[in-house]
Amino acid sequence: MPDEHHDIVVIGGGIVGLATAMELSRRYRRLSLLLLEKEERLATHQSGRNSGVIHSGIYYRPLSMKARTSVQGAQEMVTFCKEHGIPHEVCGKLIVATKEDEFGRLEELRRRGEANGISGLRLLSQEELRAIEPHCSALRGLHVPTTGITDYAKVSEKYAEIIAANGGQIRLTTEVIGVVRNHAQLMLETTRGTVAVRYVINCAGLHSDSITRMAGDDGSNLRIVPFRGEYYELIPQRQHLVRGLIYPVPDPRFPFLGVHFTRRVSGHVDAGPNAVLALKREGYRKTDISLKEVLGEFSFPGFWRMAAKHWRTGLHELYRSFSKRAFVRALQQLVPEVNSADLVPSPAGVRAQALERNGLLVDDFRFECSQNLLHVSNVPSPAATASLVISRAIVDMAGERFALSA
Repeated sequence: MPDEHHDIVVIGGGIVGLATAMELSRRYRRLSLLLLEKEERLATHQSGRNSGVIHSGIYYRPLSMKARTSVQGAQEMVTFCKEHGIPHEVCGKLIVATKEDEFGRLEELRRRGEANGISGLRLLSQEELRAIEPHCSALRGLHVPTTGITDYAKVSEKYAEIIAANGGQIRLTTEVIGVVRNHAQLMLETTRGTVAVRYVINCAGLHSDSITRMAGDDGSNLRIVPFRGEYYELIPQRQHLVRGLIYPVPDPRFPFLGVHFTRRVSGHVDAGPNAVLALKREGYRKTDISLKEVLGEFSFPGFWRMAAKHWRTGLHELYRSFSKRAFVRALQQLVPEVNSADLVPSPAGVRAQALERNGLLVDDFRFECSQNLLHVSNVPSPAATASLVISRAIVDMAGERFALSA
């Protein structure tokens, strides 16, 4: 027998799960809503360990969900932060070309950004970009004035406050360990008892594919692969070298943005990240290894197809992970005055990246419905930026598929 009953449960207390629960609590106040989070606090993983950037939407393929949600989401995130007194700043950023063969890609980014509806984009000469970032030595730049910074852990806390004010419940230290379909209900077996529920939205991030398989849904074509982002931080005496955000022109083959500088709302300046395969889904240290999870990754055919395509890049990232000198050389392409003594280690993050069976990294957000369960299967960056807009899309889908009634 279940210990309790609810109309709808959201699994996962990261920023997307919280935004989704907040939107549900606004639209469907008569439904009994419960959010389950396995950790002792909210936003423990991706949502509390990201760069804090309010992304403009410039990188994403026009008409993609990432493009549509991030451009609108950036505007809404700034408004939300203003309304609730959350620290933020619309500081803009520079995307810079350090070689002539990157000029074409920089121009393509400008065209893509304009197609996505980003205003104020401007290509800069070396002299113009140095007026914004005096210590940057790049040859050309693209100024993106709508990019900002905030603290997404504080945003997540505010989402949680609104959920509680609207009558929703949040339960911490409660891990879902089993999902059983029982006619029109789902029985969620947790570390704190069994919950009977009519509808479930799976926002489990790094473990979303595990929940999918736990529910008996076909997860054979998709697997979450964790990539650890490793950072350094500029020492206080050298933070003046970076005024805002300085990014390289990204490699279009990958969903990662390359080693860059990010000023946070606290004033600290992060440098990084590397993007290396993590050997544990919550593997924030090089020594964090889960044999079970590694075997799960290696048994997925898509992993080896991805490795066959990108092993050289993977080895380069791994080398830079163990060589501070190589890391510094990458940073010096952007700001030559930075040296090894200027950098101290900073906490790492892990990105939940969906990988298809054919070896392709899933580029866009992906949601999948199965009867009375909705899986949020891929929501990496810019999910925090776009969380308010993504949550509406998720709740729109849930409302239609589950025939929810206000």
